[in-house]
Amino acid sequence: MNQRYLWMLSAGHLFTDLNQGALPAMLPFLIADKGLSYAEAAGLVFAASFASSIIQPIFGLLADKITKTWLMPLGLLLAGAGLSVMGLLTDYWSMFAAVTVSGIGIAAFHPEAARLANKVSGDKKGSGISIFSVGGNAGFALGPIIATSALWMFGMRGTLALLPSAIIMTILLFSQSGKIHAYQGDKAAAGAKAAADLKDDWGSFSRLTVAIICRSIAFQGLNTFLPLYWVAVLHQSKAVGGTALSIMFTAGAVSTLLGGALADRYGYTKIVRFGFTLCVPLLYIFTTITDSAMATAILIPIAFTLFSIFSPMVVLGQKYLPTRLGLASGITMGLVVSVGGMTTPLIGWYADQHGLANAIHILAVVPVLGAIIAYTLPTPGQMPMPARPAVVPEKAR
Repeated sequence: MNQRYLWMLSAGHLFTDLNQGALPAMLPFLIADKGLSYAEAAGLVFAASFASSIIQPIFGLLADKITKTWLMPLGLLLAGAGLSVMGLLTDYWSMFAAVTVSGIGIAAFHPEAARLANKVSGDKKGSGISIFSVGGNAGFALGPIIATSALWMFGMRGTLALLPSAIIMTILLFSQSGKIHAYQGDKAAAGAKAAADLKDDWGSFSRLTVAIICRSIAFQGLNTFLPLYWVAVLHQSKAVGGTALSIMFTAGAVSTLLGGALADRYGYTKIVRFGFTLCVPLLYIFTTITDSAMATAILIPIAFTLFSIFSPMVVLGQKYLPTRLGLASGITMGLVVSVGGMTTPLIGWYADQHGLANAIHILAVVPVLGAIIAYTLPTPGQMPMPARPAVVPEKAR
């Protein structure tokens, strides 16, 4: 495992996903300043998620065929630039277009970065992918803090605060991406030879995809509506709502590292099953709490269940499709995660019609299906190997 390169990729992941974390925290300000409805606000999340979901697998296929390391810094720059202009825009559809550009940037970054993270992780892929993933989680945690602080201090022009860090990290990542590619290139022959003896298991990958979608719906629903829930249901300020989101993602960042280490030790499928099983009752309890302090406290174990299983599921996807690492990464980290974001307008519409508290109850039901599917996933080491042609002894020929 090359930790230096992993942490570099993780830092790029942080500054890319910082924009995904910042967008939900902007929603209360956009609703107040622009007069958006819950459905329109959720539509902005949909725009970013839809762009990523459609394009990211395409970038994954490209990463499998032709390495394009410049996509990582370019994607990071687009992700930051698109969101940084949000506060300057007055028309809803121009805001929709801006978050779409940000989503395209996010789509460009993830498959190539995740493929390289797999390569430089060596034998400890659970820990390696968790280091890479924790950068994204940290970005989600820092996004609400930076966005909320900047918007409180500078008004809607505060969204421009997202741009300088994106530019600096883009330059740094661009300067190092060639070295990271050269490192994985030295390991490529051994990896290709090992992958040649393996078989893509599309059946298991398909079931895993559905499980990740279930996790994504719960995750994206909380990510989008948690600040609004704190304001509308728990009667707290917008700043406190943004803080609650940051608390969840901070706990999630720690849980991501812990989940990767536990997966390397006890197995990927065991951690995924445990996380989903624990998630179901915790989310149900959360929907019954009306005290903000208790609601904040239960966010920590909820974060563990949602975040600890993510890296093991990404590694499982890569192990189920060992000859298509980029595609597996593009789907598990992009397409199916974005499907969760694409459901947020429906939940937003339901919230407009029946209240936000009732809409949050939906998020407690979805992980039940994920838990059921998790118990059908095979352990990669126990998957059937492709049949080899029989070797006839020389004397018998």
